[in-house]
Amino acid sequence: MYETIKFEVNEGIATVTVNRPKAMNALNSQVLDELRMAFHEVVQNDEIRAVILTGEGKAFVAGADIAEMNKLNAVEARAFAKKGHGVMNMIENIEKPVIAAVNGFALGGGCELCMACDIRIASTKAKFGQPEVGLGLIPGFGGNLRLPRLVGKGNAKYLIYSADMIDAAEAYRIGLVQKVAEPEELIAEAEKIAGKIAAQAPIAVSVAKDVINNGYDIDMKSGSKYEVNAFSLIFDSEDMKEGTTAFLEKRKATWKNK
Repeated sequence: MYETIKFEVNEGIATVTVNRPKAMNALNSQVLDELRMAFHEVVQNDEIRAVILTGEGKAFVAGADIAEMNKLNAVEARAFAKKGHGVMNMIENIEKPVIAAVNGFALGGGCELCMACDIRIASTKAKFGQPEVGLGLIPGFGGNLRLPRLVGKGNAKYLIYSADMIDAAEAYRIGLVQKVAEPEELIAEAEKIAGKIAAQAPIAVSVAKDVINNGYDIDMKSGSKYEVNAFSLIFDSEDMKEGTTAFLEKRKATWKNK
């Protein structure tokens, strides 16, 4: 089914691995199409509670495929960028949380891909950057938009204008990643976090993600209304009744995701 990615599900956690190691996992049209297919599968599978996104070999994703982009005209480049944005937006907005386990180079489109995830964990060997201006380009899959929201406008401008590459420690310092792990511990750490998330009420996690994403860029008054509505509506869910009842009865909750 998939040629450029690996897709596995184990105990409610899906692992999506970009698998073009000879091309440093560069994002071409086929990879983007298969990522969309994989995350559509995540959405459709009620057993999946969290997702880990990583790369095969030395790179997470070393960028968009330059060989493919070099041949594009403006009309074709617009279609390519729209496809990339569609995939990043899908990952950012699906109801289930996505953890980027950044095992190596996350440059250009790879940095944009990890920024679309909810949580980023980096190997000590990971490198991050938006080097597009050095190629006569700009980030085209949301990097100009997500990077300043994550690390601040000044840090984002420095990284994008300079095409500089930073290590995991610097990425952690500026808030681009939430945790740093040794290479041999990276996936285990991602699985640990995914397991903690998967153990929570699925409806509550998905609603929290929705409120955070949709409330981030609106004023506090509008955001307060959005949160109040979401908070109140969740009281009609089976999981809310089960969670509060289990707490009162001093037992472990059994979630139904309804």
